[in-house]
Amino acid sequence: MRYLKLFIGTWIFSISTISHGDETWSRFRGNSATGIAGEGIPTTWSDSENLAWRTALPGKGSSSPVIHGDRVFLTAYSGYGQSVESPGERNQLTLHVLCLAIADGRILWDHELTAAEEEQTVSKRIADHGYASPTPCADKQYVFAYFGPSGVVALTHNGEFRWRTNVGTGTAGFGAAASPIEIDDLVIMNASIEDDAVYGLEKATGKVRWRTEAIERAWTTPTIVTLPNGNKELILNQKGAILGMDPSTGEKLWSCEAIQDYVVPCVVADGDTLYCSGGRSNKTFAVKAGGRGDVTGTNLIWDVSRGANVTSPILDDGYLYWSHDKAIALCLRASDGEEMFRERMPTRGRVYASIVGDGERLFLTTRDAGVLVLAASPNYTELAINRLGGEEERFNATPAITGDRLLLRSDRALYCVQKKKTD
Repeated sequence: MRYLKLFIGTWIFSISTISHGDETWSRFRGNSATGIAGEGIPTTWSDSENLAWRTALPGKGSSSPVIHGDRVFLTAYSGYGQSVESPGERNQLTLHVLCLAIADGRILWDHELTAAEEEQTVSKRIADHGYASPTPCADKQYVFAYFGPSGVVALTHNGEFRWRTNVGTGTAGFGAAASPIEIDDLVIMNASIEDDAVYGLEKATGKVRWRTEAIERAWTTPTIVTLPNGNKELILNQKGAILGMDPSTGEKLWSCEAIQDYVVPCVVADGDTLYCSGGRSNKTFAVKAGGRGDVTGTNLIWDVSRGANVTSPILDDGYLYWSHDKAIALCLRASDGEEMFRERMPTRGRVYASIVGDGERLFLTTRDAGVLVLAASPNYTELAINRLGGEEERFNATPAITGDRLLLRSDRALYCVQKKKTD
């Protein structure tokens, strides 16, 4: 077993502390998958302003950081495929699960994993995202990471290996994308691309508790919603239908006809109202959760030809906001889907990071032109454009928020933005 590599040499601008358990952003887009958290995050920053620390990473990746207490968890890959021109030897591909200290960015441990033989050969499309795209999730005991054909792995917060489970070896397009989520004693993994199925795995052992088939062309991370009666549903948006499932058994409870194309964005929930977007033609559906069987005729609230193909929205004070993958800042009114604004972002490149916010401001991350900061308002109000790192550095990952910190991951480093403390 190879893990617990200690690193020192981290670039630190300032140090602050946080007690274990105070703050969590423990899965892709935060604990409730809302993409909204924190307060007091700076409006402006740079390499010399409001940057708490920067930590060089041992490899590339597009996964987002997650936070549990005083620790940050992240994945990366090294040894192969760092570039298309000089990819290296395929058998040297190494996968990493990393743990950093939130206070100063020190890498506390780095657990290395051997990649599966079924991982795709590097190409321009694969190199665009790499072999570490799914975001890990964490509970109070474990961190769970997913590497597509290389499986789901569980480690303790101290980096001790617990288990590794294969959930299929199929590949397509840019590679793996769906991230694991956890509920009660289960890790739920959408393996639509790898196995046309979604899995419920036991946290303690990695054993398959349930497996539900016929999950079609869904790169999306599932969402858990709580109904007015207190019951929980697992929501999964796939090609052709939005599905409501029992998270404890994987039973399909209801379906609503929706996007007739592959689906990538996460579902956003407001109570039992679901906002579901995706598809190359960019559709968004508002649907009520609950019910049984085909609920298309009863639970569909509205649908519009607006949304995004890749990036997920946030819902803030009655409005849906996107950092659209075609570099558009987009806002729809949640009550009826009416467009409020549609504005060009400061890049001509594709955007892969989803929008996040702190309730007052919206943070839209571009790959190559910095982070666009907008007021959380249906009236388009640009506040700042903030850049970090070198000209060739690329930011594909959705940021994470904890307290007054904004964590931004590039293909080279992890950055912690925080208002600089004054003596």
